[in-house]
Amino acid sequence: MQTLFLLTPETTLRSSRGAAGLCSSTLEKLKGFTCSAEPSDTASSKICDEGSIEGSHKNSLQQTAEDAEQSPPLDSSATSGHSKSIYTPLEQQVIQLKQQHKDALLAVECGYKYRFFGEDAEVAAKELNIVCHLDHNFMTCSIPTHRLFVHVRRLVSHGHKIGVVKQTETSAIKASGANRNALFTRQLCALYTKSTLVGEDVNPVCRLGDVEEEGCGDVVLDPPDSFLLCISESWDKLKKQLTVGLVAVQPSTGDVLLDCFPDGQSRSELESRVLQINPVEILVPSDLSEETHRLLQSIASASTQADDRVRIEKRESAQFEFASAMNTATEFYCHTQEKGSRSLSSVASLESQVICCLGPLIQYLQEFNLERVLRSERSISERQDAVQEILESHSLTLNSIKSLLSHLPDLERGICSIYHKKSSTQEFYLINSSLSRLGNELQALLPAIQSQISSALLRGLLSDTPDLLAPAHSHLKVLNEKAAKSGNKTELFSDLSGFPVLQERREQIQTVIDEIQDHRQEIRLTLKAPALDYTTVSGQEFLIEVKNSLTSAVPPDWVKINSTKAVSRYHSPFLVERYKKLLQLREQLLLDCQREWTNFLDQFGEHYHTIKRAISHLATMDCLFSLAEVAKQGDYCRPEVCVGHRQIMIRDGRHPAIDVLMGEHKQYVPNLTELQGDGRRTMIITGPNMGGKSSYIRQVALICVMAQMGSYVPASEARLGMLDGIYTRMGATDNIYKGRSTFMEELTEASEIIFRATERSLVILDELGRGTSTHDGIAIAHATLEYFIRDVKALTLFVTHYPPLCELERVYPEHVSNYHMAFLLNEPDIATDTDGMCVQPESITFLYQLTEGAAGRSYGLNVARLADIPDPILHTAARKARELESMVNARRYNRHTYSP
Repeated sequence: MQTLFLLTPETTLRSSRGAAGLCSSTLEKLKGFTCSAEPSDTASSKICDEGSIEGSHKNSLQQTAEDAEQSPPLDSSATSGHSKSIYTPLEQQVIQLKQQHKDALLAVECGYKYRFFGEDAEVAAKELNIVCHLDHNFMTCSIPTHRLFVHVRRLVSHGHKIGVVKQTETSAIKASGANRNALFTRQLCALYTKSTLVGEDVNPVCRLGDVEEEGCGDVVLDPPDSFLLCISESWDKLKKQLTVGLVAVQPSTGDVLLDCFPDGQSRSELESRVLQINPVEILVPSDLSEETHRLLQSIASASTQADDRVRIEKRESAQFEFASAMNTATEFYCHTQEKGSRSLSSVASLESQVICCLGPLIQYLQEFNLERVLRSERSISERQDAVQEILESHSLTLNSIKSLLSHLPDLERGICSIYHKKSSTQEFYLINSSLSRLGNELQALLPAIQSQISSALLRGLLSDTPDLLAPAHSHLKVLNEKAAKSGNKTELFSDLSGFPVLQERREQIQTVIDEIQDHRQEIRLTLKAPALDYTTVSGQEFLIEVKNSLTSAVPPDWVKINSTKAVSRYHSPFLVERYKKLLQLREQLLLDCQREWTNFLDQFGEHYHTIKRAISHLATMDCLFSLAEVAKQGDYCRPEVCVGHRQIMIRDGRHPAIDVLMGEHKQYVPNLTELQGDGRRTMIITGPNMGGKSSYIRQVALICVMAQMGSYVPASEARLGMLDGIYTRMGATDNIYKGRSTFMEELTEASEIIFRATERSLVILDELGRGTSTHDGIAIAHATLEYFIRDVKALTLFVTHYPPLCELERVYPEHVSNYHMAFLLNEPDIATDTDGMCVQPESITFLYQLTEGAAGRSYGLNVARLADIPDPILHTAARKARELESMVNARRYNRHTYSP
């Protein structure tokens, strides 16, 4: 950065020429200038809105703004001779604005252009590749007002924060007012960063396609996702545990993501989430830990291009403290009365580290007037509204849209193939024609969509899609349908005006063909055959066919190509040379066409993210129609999903898949599920084998997933809180490639759940501990379940065949309930045979009804009987079961009898 001191006769000029520095001739001229300490009132001291006393010199605007903090504010009416002599009114105004917004590059509206001053000008000039020059006290550069959005986007893409300062009064009104000779009033109207490109300054009314046609193709487009991510950390000294909170928001779409999780020294969990969210801007406290700082720096600098790098904004650490953040959130949410807005109670129930992110994020977005996005309680009610409208509406428009979405090719895979420049002409035409047709059809339906559809989500998806699909139309017009479908690249482009290389090659080929055709006249004269024409045989073109009886008339220098018993075929020397040239040109045309085809795919690939977003909209629509169809056929209900509540209440819940498999007879037995985070949050489920335990817990998990995705659910009523995860440990499989037994796999999965689950999770454990001895299995299952009850406090469904685990209901009566799948027991018959007593295994009738209380036995012999195990084995097993049961009962009796 260069420094130019105020010039006086006693001052030596010192300058280091930079990107926006002064040339040597300018420096020489400046050496002769002097500036007195007092202002001059003569006409030669020209002071105007955009000027100052001629002969003033460059100062650091940033340093001037900092110095202004130590002195009274500068204004045009100040009496200080020092301030009036050095700075013009406009410069004083800019200094005041810079003092308030030191971290932003200020673009100041001055008539028909926006100007940057001082160091802001040097930075802007370097990034925008425009001229920066000395004007009075400060370096300056300018951009036209109609190009503001282009240059703001470019500066923002390089990681800068841009402030747009506008004139708050017009020239006409000012000219007729009492202050017509005073300075224009100006104020900061908007701030922009990578994640906050929302506003008229950066989103002009005209479409980007129109802008490009007018020569503004250098505009920087938004990435498909522009998340602003806020991160907070907390270290628990007693538990020696790091907890990380995340809040990510995309102001342009209203998407909000919340997360809270434990992490280790390597920050692997944080890294995976940051890479998945792929933010363009990250908000962090100034006292961020060194480990996290290194991780974020490595992510931010991963791209070699500046416009791809993540912008990191450091804020005061006090904003991230829980008390301060909670005060900010309370103040923000307690005054909102907007429909569908997030309530203060739902926010207060969030994890403390999430709130520690929410507070600073609110303060940051308030600087951009974008904080309202955090009030919206979207991801679920909007989808439910959409599904409900599709279910209940009789609009023909929705039926038309549904039919449009049927029988489509795999659009997402297709555009990905195009993006990688691997697409065939057939695939490209199929994908592009489908996209173009969809765009045209939806464009025609827009008036009906706006008037007939009330769902905000449906209207938004359908209204945005036609514009997003616009690139497909222009690319389709260029193609010859028949050639595209046949894969003929030489005839592929119907309009060659945009392909000068192909046009020139075609002209060269046509010239040679014309020469060959003209040569026929000479051949006819030579052979005295006025009607003779060329013939093509086996791919050989322009053959001169002569009957063998007339070959004496053929010149000796003609080349025989092939012959039959009746005729011979020749090429004249001229044809030999021209045909060779023609083949060379045709081969070159093939290469040219392949090159142009690749370039054509590359051009279409520039619209990849835009079209991918449109396809995502179409996929969302298709999913919503599917959800509505399923809900209609299955007699589903609309669940109530409450942010901040830790509960699951499902009345008459059914398994969505098994319910369909059972057919129309409605044989599936519905069940009630009630879990409360502050009350009974753990269900221990026992009962006979094949009694429906696993199906029931899967049912609960699936209903929770469906509810949180915005779907209707198979129940008569459902109320659920937002879950941060559903963790399951079910089934029995080994991992022989890694040398892991079934039991090892089971415990590994359980271990992952223990470390990942929180009090806002749903945990499902099915028969934990069954892969080892009875005592070890019971001990592991008991200890694990107790840890979830006492420490994790997650909503938990625990299926077991170990009766001792049911004792936990007595230990934790407020949080644990025992349940079993009901059944009818048919007592076994006892008969006597030659060997003595013959015991028949019990017979069970399954009722599949969840019932309070624990089941004393698992009745595994019933399953053995159903599996057609031979009777002798069943009898022996039944007898052995009776013996073991008697031994256990005797031990219990003795323990109770002789215990002191």
